[in-house]
Amino acid sequence: MASASNRGFVARLLLRKTVEQVQRETETSQLKRTLGPWNLVFLGIGCIIGAGIFVRTGNAAALHAGPAVLFSFLIAGTVCALAGLCYAELSSTLPVSGSAYTYSYTTIGEFAAWTMGALLLLEYGLAASVVAVGWSGYVVSLLGDYGLVIPPELTGPYGHELVRNGAAVIGADGNPVTTLFNLPAFLVCMALAALLVIGVSESAKVNNVIVAIKMSVIIAFILIVGWYVIQNFDALKQNWDPFIPEATGKEGEFGWGGILRAASIVFFAYIGFEAVSTAGQEAKNPKKDMPIGIIGSLVVCTILYILVSIVMTLVVNYKVLNVPDPVAVAVDALGSDWAWFAKIIKAGAIIGLTSVVLVLMYGQTRIFYTMARDGLLPKVFASVHPRFRTPWVNTILVGLLTASAAAFFDINTLGDMTSVGTLAAFGIVCLAVIWLRTTHPQIPRGFRVPLYPVLPVLGIVACFALIFTVESRVLVFFGWYLIGAIALYFAYGMRNSRLNKGQGQLDGPDMPEYKEDAPDGR
Repeated sequence: MASASNRGFVARLLLRKTVEQVQRETETSQLKRTLGPWNLVFLGIGCIIGAGIFVRTGNAAALHAGPAVLFSFLIAGTVCALAGLCYAELSSTLPVSGSAYTYSYTTIGEFAAWTMGALLLLEYGLAASVVAVGWSGYVVSLLGDYGLVIPPELTGPYGHELVRNGAAVIGADGNPVTTLFNLPAFLVCMALAALLVIGVSESAKVNNVIVAIKMSVIIAFILIVGWYVIQNFDALKQNWDPFIPEATGKEGEFGWGGILRAASIVFFAYIGFEAVSTAGQEAKNPKKDMPIGIIGSLVVCTILYILVSIVMTLVVNYKVLNVPDPVAVAVDALGSDWAWFAKIIKAGAIIGLTSVVLVLMYGQTRIFYTMARDGLLPKVFASVHPRFRTPWVNTILVGLLTASAAAFFDINTLGDMTSVGTLAAFGIVCLAVIWLRTTHPQIPRGFRVPLYPVLPVLGIVACFALIFTVESRVLVFFGWYLIGAIALYFAYGMRNSRLNKGQGQLDGPDMPEYKEDAPDGR
């Protein structure tokens, strides 16, 4: 391919990789079609269950929806289903096992791919920070059960009053404790970054154990806390009065407006379902199995999430759930007779959340690595350690970014930014389906979104509608973030794009591939 420097401005922004180029870049992966519908359903459940249900459900209930947060889960799950069907079509059409970044590069063009890369930094990088904050909450709670106390000033974001059980924590001086730095969250991010530099490969058996632990914790929570609620229903039913708290008049605080606002928060609990779509090249019958895998896993997880929200908001009043570890708060409410169960739940949550942080950080390093190989980021981000064969510079940077965000920012701001970035990314994926149907109608598709173009359009509208339920300060920050990302593209990415120069991905003896040893168990 000749240099593209003589292209018009718009044509330059829409410069795309061809399907043939993507095929050549992924030809070393010879994937067998071995996954049936049940394999895909369980893959989806394993990837979805983890971060959101353990971390953000309490925030959504306490600040916005009250007990009616279960409606928010239904809304968020429906939006994910619309985006999931679009992911399924792209994954069965384009021969790639990569992320939405590659889908965008192959369909809409380079500028959209760059934008998607920026959005995925929010989906993966900031999501890792959110989960790390939740991990910190459960660790602090579990250590406290054993009499080990981390100085409270080192357990939260900078400048926030520490709140436990709905009340401010009072320090030795008689004043409310103001947190300075979330030390546990910072340490777990840096430790996992070091592990990723060295290289981590989890076997399928280890992955299955982690998924089993997460599922067992959720099911045990539902059964035991649910039994406790039934036994004490007359005393606890007041926690559901009112079921939909009256709107305060402030945007997004309770009422139906609050339910919609909470949907954008609990949307975080569904992040991970797109992992099913990336298995499109391994499905035995993509046309039949992909929608079963995506919709099936979303339905199962939605039911589990609704059950968790029901027992959680019955066993304690929703007002005390604005914490990083709402499940821990709920099990602690069972009393001292159930202290053993509370410790098991917290330990299980910590194990599950550790794997989630690891996978999210891995995903972010992989995106940076791919963008650097495409020339959109500096070459150093694709540099591979001579001994460990991992993208070490890239991984250290991701570790520092996620650790700093987790240490200094509150979980609600981080979670909102993650949800906004993910919703925007999902909207672009829905748009990519429409774009590819229009520009390349002849490409064989293993699966087609039903009711086209209605469902992709609904997916776009639903994603962006939820975005605008988020606080204006977060939207302003998101706007500036996108402006900065776009400026960086014109300053660096546009000039150094290897596709624009007529070159393939960066490779050769000085830039070897790193090991494809992605940790699983999200």
